[in-house]
Amino acid sequence: MATLEIHDLHVSVEAENGPREILRGVDLTVKQGETHAIMGPNGSGKSTLAYSLAGHPKYTVTGGTVTLDGEDVLAMSVDERARAGVFLAMQYPVEVPGVSVSNFLRTSATAVRGEAPKLRTWVKEVKETMEALHMDASFAERNVNEGFSGGEKKRHEILQLELLKPKIAILDETDSGLDVDALRIVSEGVNRVRETGTVGTLLITHYTRILRYIKPDYVHVFAAGRIAESGGAELADKLENEGYEAYTKGGASE
Repeated sequence: MATLEIHDLHVSVEAENGPREILRGVDLTVKQGETHAIMGPNGSGKSTLAYSLAGHPKYTVTGGTVTLDGEDVLAMSVDERARAGVFLAMQYPVEVPGVSVSNFLRTSATAVRGEAPKLRTWVKEVKETMEALHMDASFAERNVNEGFSGGEKKRHEILQLELLKPKIAILDETDSGLDVDALRIVSEGVNRVRETGTVGTLLITHYTRILRYIKPDYVHVFAAGRIAESGGAELADKLENEGYEAYTKGGASE
């Protein structure tokens, strides 16, 4: 069983007046098959956690450890983390001109699996997954995210998630900018992956609406760069009713 363990994680970014600490001692364990929702106000450090785990060079880890199955994640390059099973669905997916979705997906799958998937079964797998996400087949020949709507970009992120089958999926505000129909379709894709029991999910969100579709096992309130409170799904209901005011006593920018 894959386990992501984060212990006393401290992360800083460069600011005009020197390094500024954003994460101030994060402790979290995510096991395969579990879904953890990270909730908190803007500026609490949620996205910093996501990008630090993925290895974004903007963020400097100044203390703590992150391991996946006992292996030191912080010692890995970005591509090594991906091959080890860490997946990040970005809040703002970037465009990649000149690279088709089909080439991008097959190249990514080859890197993760260690060998190129057999073409006939791969084409069938991609087609079926795209149909489940209500994506037209023509998307496969378009450049990655180029000219995609916000909803189309998010569906493409979940398409990658379903095809690459990571050990740990970090979903950074996947619900942002989605209408009700797109939110339902994206959530169904996440749930299909969750139902396999082979992925640990770290669901980062500002709002509770996505939790109506994706039921978390654990909810953690993020504030001022650390986890301020943890609980079950009922904690999300409390946040829906009371908001984050009780936790917002200073904070850090995401």
